[in-house]
Formats: sequence, structure tokens, C-alpha cells
Amino acid sequence: MSATHSGEGTRGHRRSRTPISVERIVAAALDAIEIGGFDDLTMRTVAASLDTGPASLYAHVRNKAELGDLLIGELCSRVELPTPDAGRWQEQFLDLCAQLRDQFLRYPGVARAALAAVPAELASLRLGEAMLTLLLLGGASAQDAAWTSDAAFLYVTAYCLEAAIAQRQSQDVEGASIDRAEIAERLRMLPAQQFPNTVAHAKELTAGGGHDRFDFALNLMLRGLT
Repeated sequence: MSATHSGEGTRGHRRSRTPISVERIVAAALDAIEIGGFDDLTMRTVAASLDTGPASLYAHVRNKAELGDLLIGELCSRVELPTPDAGRWQEQFLDLCAQLRDQFLRYPGVARAALAAVPAELASLRLGEAMLTLLLLGGASAQDAAWTSDAAFLYVTAYCLEAAIAQRQSQDVEGASIDRAEIAERLRMLPAQQFPNTVAHAKELTAGGGHDRFDFALNLMLRGLT
């Protein structure tokens, strides 16, 4: 009798288990990245967090590269797309970039997945369409708008990846993180005869806090269109 009850309990447990799906795999992967970063993410760790084996994942996602595409698509879907406004196109474009930046920064290293990816997820394509639409609305030629949209996405990705690398280095090596004041001091100590402008403008070369440089680079990019 006990064996029968045990078997029924096991079957009941199996029936109650939530099925593996792409959505659950993506959610589990993002949770893992938020804690340990994208570089350490493997299909095995995702499978373990879902209490299953890697083979169960491969039925839905072929490999880490495809998972990366899905992750970028999910993060792009979280970006709130504006109703295009000709009077605010620059502001709206910059906001799209800032939203994407914040999503990438939340999940350290995930931007790496976007570098080699060709947009295929619907959410990624919609974000690209929104960026292109705003640039065209601002008066850019089709070619300039296309390349600027691509350059902006690449800049956001590189900016976030650099931040993730710096964060990882500071965690891996004690004292590896160097603040701006120390960098400025190192520049001032260079031979002034060889590096006159670097020494003279060490403060300017290391200036900026928060996302000042991010905003500057994208504003500079947009000013080149008008």
C-alpha cells in the first residue's frame, strides 16, 4: 500500500512541475546574469536553476548564442517606445538609448551578446524601427539615419560592456579599480615635454560622473546630423 501511495505521490509531483518554456529559460538566465554576470552563464547553470538537465533546455534553445539573442530581445521589449514627435525627436531618441543602457547595465556583460547578434527577435526589430523612425523624423537622410541608428546601438552596447568588464576586474583583483582622481594624477606625472596637452588637461580628460560621457557622445552623434 505504501508503495502505491509513494508512486501516486511521485506521479502527482511530476504533474505539478511547471513545464520548461523559452520564457522560463530566459527569466532564469537573466536571474543568473544579475548575480554572476553573462560571462559565467552556461546552459548547465540555467538548467540547474530550473531543476532540470541541459537536454531539456536544448529542446527549446539550441545554444548560448541563441539564448543571447533571446535575452537581448527580452531586454529590448522592456524599452518603452514613444509616439514619434517631430518637436522632441532628439529627446526621444536619447531616451531610448538610455533605457536600453539601463537594461544592459542591470545584467552585467549581457551587452556582449548584442555585439555579434543580427537583430532577429521582434522586440529588437521594433526598437530598431523606433530609432530609425525618429532619426528620419529629425530630417536625416535614409543612409545617415540607418548608420546613426546602428552606431548608437553599438555605442550603447560598448559602453555597457566596458562597465561590466571594469566591474568584474574590480571584483576579481583586489585594488584593481582606479578612481578618476588617481588616473588624473598619473597623467599629470607624465613627462610634460612629451605629453604637454595631456598633462595640462588631465582634469578634463578624466572629468565626468554618472552617465555624463554617455550623454555627451550620443548628443555629439545627433548634432552631426543637423
